[in-house]
Amino acid sequence: MITLYSYPPLFGVADNNGYGLKVFAFLKLAGVPFRHEHIFDASKAPRGQLPYIVDGHDSVGDSETILAYVTQKYGVTLDAALTPAQRTTNLLITRTLDDLYWVMSYSRWKDERYWPLFRDALKREHPSLTDDGLIKAKEFNAQRYYYQGIGRFEPDAAMARGLADLAALANLILRQGYVHGDRPTAIDAGIYGFIANIYFYDIDTPLKEFVVAHDGLVRHCRAIHAAVST
Repeated sequence: MITLYSYPPLFGVADNNGYGLKVFAFLKLAGVPFRHEHIFDASKAPRGQLPYIVDGHDSVGDSETILAYVTQKYGVTLDAALTPAQRTTNLLITRTLDDLYWVMSYSRWKDERYWPLFRDALKREHPSLTDDGLIKAKEFNAQRYYYQGIGRFEPDAAMARGLADLAALANLILRQGYVHGDRPTAIDAGIYGFIANIYFYDIDTPLKEFVVAHDGLVRHCRAIHAAVST
């Protein structure tokens, strides 16, 4: 059986990182049995980052690589009927989510308006975490943001970038159904991974305010959440 290793939950979602929650939701929607192990230490991961899966002798990292591996090995048909144009749309959405990831992470670890609340929430839900460990993680993330580029933005400018990503997603998600019709596909799992980590986030960032104000995003998030929470 597959074992999914990803970050621990926060605010009622199965993983407080968008990529791990994306893989979790995909496996649930695909009906592929798996065990879920929550960890903070990514040193054993194939690429030194979470999430990753272990399936027998195979260890697979990177969320998109995991989805491709599981789809091929287990015959997942979530995307079997998609057209070439729909697959192109999926790639563009995936890259938009990659951009949104950095703003979401920045809002938690670097934006001083929200960092203390995030730190306290982590400590409350995961008492094993220490102030020293969290400060080291904050400093490490600050370096990541700087070299990626988002760390050179002022907070409001960083948020504006994330809000533009969310606006693009809101325009793609209808009030009924999913991105490609009446049934969810893999891209819906990907969107859920990020939107759920904004919508259920118990801290009122500009990103959350945007999501709450857009019924299509909320409906989509809650529908996938209900489907994968059983």
